[in-house]
Amino acid sequence: MEARTIPAASASANPAEVTSYSWKALTGSALGYAMDGFDLLILGFMLAAISADLHLGPGEAGSLVTWTLIGAVAGGIIFGALSDYYGRIRVLTWTIVLFAVFTGLCAFAQGYWDLLIYRTIAGIGLGGEFGIGMALAAEAWPARHRARVSSYVALGWQAGVLAAALVTPFLLPHIGWRGMFLVGVIPALVAWFVRSHLHEPEVFVRSIENKGKSRAFKLLVKDVKTTKVSVGIAILCSVQNFGYYGIMIWMPSYLAKQMGFNLTKSAMWTSVTIIGMAIGIWVFGHLADRIGRKPSFLLFQAGAVVMVLVYSQLTDPITMLWAGALMGVFVNGMLGGYGALMSEAYPTEARATAQNTLFNIGRAVGGFGPVVVGGLAVMYSFQTAIALLAAIYVIDMIATIFLIPELKGVELE
Repeated sequence: MEARTIPAASASANPAEVTSYSWKALTGSALGYAMDGFDLLILGFMLAAISADLHLGPGEAGSLVTWTLIGAVAGGIIFGALSDYYGRIRVLTWTIVLFAVFTGLCAFAQGYWDLLIYRTIAGIGLGGEFGIGMALAAEAWPARHRARVSSYVALGWQAGVLAAALVTPFLLPHIGWRGMFLVGVIPALVAWFVRSHLHEPEVFVRSIENKGKSRAFKLLVKDVKTTKVSVGIAILCSVQNFGYYGIMIWMPSYLAKQMGFNLTKSAMWTSVTIIGMAIGIWVFGHLADRIGRKPSFLLFQAGAVVMVLVYSQLTDPITMLWAGALMGVFVNGMLGGYGALMSEAYPTEARATAQNTLFNIGRAVGGFGPVVVGGLAVMYSFQTAIALLAAIYVIDMIATIFLIPELKGVELE
């Protein structure tokens, strides 16, 4: 293996104060995750235009999203491990370049197969953003702020989704889907610029001096205690993604069928739920730094059980509006805690590997959420399908109680 040269850093291994470097690391990480959300949503907006231009069937159009997510899962696992060996900043640069180049190439696609290849490889670049960014932010901030900083990185996704929702309807009719893919490169360039002014966190620099052969994956299951934690976090991430995709993919159809809403009204109700999700992420981060990770997870999981059941029984449109926002607070607010939990549960040489591997296991399981909800809706009703989602948060609570340790305030290894 080639020698690794890591730029010197000036911050302490466990920073006691918030510095300009802390803010730059947070900004660079949040921008990367915003790029993730922005890219996936603009693709959803563009599928109809792409299908019409390239003469794609529904299955082919849907596969563009599917293979982007498959690429993201693979890229997350691969780049997470590489960043634990070569460095956060270096590997984040690789992911940004890969994503930017192949997203740009999508604008010049001539047919289904070359577009599918470009999207898959762009997804591979996209996949590394969440876990590496979470590790970088956690290593750059003091322990007392770690959960809220992780929640700010998670809010990057919501910001990217919001930006896509605002600019795509305005730009797409004027510049077309090819132009939108070029617009999609802009967030990557901004993130690359911010990261070009960063060095590696000191905790990583110090760890690499004593590092031999990379063994990051083995450290996720190095003993019974660690294996239990890894299983517990994988369950939490699976429930998070399953619930998110299961609810958000089917909510417009649920509202249309149950309430007779048109597309515009369904979109408004769904948007309010997304705003609630963003508020929940912010609140979770601050709460976890105050009362601890485990109590915060249990509080939000219990809230999710209650609100999913309540929401499935509502029939009044106005009540559904505010209840949807409150449901969003609980079902997605927990996303604000995974970054801190995984950063504290694993040593520096496996931190990004853990973040990306365990979260992407959850993303892979969560991909079945829409399928399961859709199947239950066919067998019973949308109302019953939504109500049954409450059961997964009970599983979440059991996993938290028995498998997740309290790690508030611990110094990073």
